[in-house]
Amino acid sequence: MQSFLLAVDRFSTWIGKTFAWCAVLLTLLISWEVFSRYALNRPHAWVLDAQIMLYGTLFMTAGAYTLAKNGHVRGDVLYGFFRPRTQAIVDLTLYILFFLPGIVALTWAGWIYAGESLSIREQTFSAEPIPLYPFKYIIPLAGVTLLLQGVVEIVRCVQCIRDGAWPSREQDVEEVDVEKLKEMVNVDDADIRALDAVVVAKEARQ
Repeated sequence: MQSFLLAVDRFSTWIGKTFAWCAVLLTLLISWEVFSRYALNRPHAWVLDAQIMLYGTLFMTAGAYTLAKNGHVRGDVLYGFFRPRTQAIVDLTLYILFFLPGIVALTWAGWIYAGESLSIREQTFSAEPIPLYPFKYIIPLAGVTLLLQGVVEIVRCVQCIRDGAWPSREQDVEEVDVEKLKEMVNVDDADIRALDAVVVAKEARQ
């Protein structure tokens, strides 16, 4: 089971990192359009629509990646004080009540929405229209990946309730943990207090 959970984590990570290149494309597109508009006096009506599509794609496909890294915003002020089993109970309740209905509805409606867009070969409403239907298929894609990762998180909640500790997950970029940093450089709180005292004394003499 654990190997399956980590495999889904890796899949969500791959999706997120692959579509993260949209940020590079978006930067290049905007830079080129600024140069073309102000240096060459040749603006392009389709560029704004393309920017919105790229940003939307980047935003939508980051959902499963962020969930896999446990990076979504939550009320950490209270949540962080809970025991792992209590955290898992809270998470499981919220997943069942809000996450699953919402993401299933997003995926289903997104598929219908994209299919209707394809059937009419929908384009953007601008002087230089570009196809819109390929972008709309990002909605059900994001929904499916987020739903798959959500199921994995639900399994992790059940395991935590059973075992009293959170199971491991695929690691990637994460915020700096001060305590881990102290361990890495062999520094404890006493050393930090001593350094603070030296700095304060030095500033008092100046």
